[in-house]
Amino acid sequence: MSKESRRLAGILLIIFPTVLYGGVTILLLPIGDPRYAQNHLRQDLWRAGHAHAGVLLVLSLVALHYVDEANLSNKSKWIVRHFIPLAAIFLPAAFFFSVLSKDATEPNAFIYLAYLGAGFLAVGLVVLGIGLVRKPTVL
Repeated sequence: MSKESRRLAGILLIIFPTVLYGGVTILLLPIGDPRYAQNHLRQDLWRAGHAHAGVLLVLSLVALHYVDEANLSNKSKWIVRHFIPLAAIFLPAAFFFSVLSKDATEPNAFIYLAYLGAGFLAVGLVVLGIGLVRKPTVL
């Protein structure tokens, strides 16, 4: 694994406990905040945000394993290393911030961050996929 990938993997692993904390928080909200239990939109989007954060962080770690094996330029490797983790930030942020109000009945404009996150994810995955299926360079 390259130095860049190893460093980013370390950062992602250090950040990962925040997802665990979020999961505990979501488990405790129905007990401590009756208004949370009454707002199904908020429950659904917060659960989606938590799930996306965890899955995308794991996907980011997996992608870091493969990026160094891919037949890609340094710029393309940079894109893969950063775009997939950026998706792990923007998608959950869209879900969480779009229903911060306890009385939210519809998502606010923060929900549009989900499109940005999905774009980062798509670009990162496609670039990595292309690099993995391309003919390897001769050493």
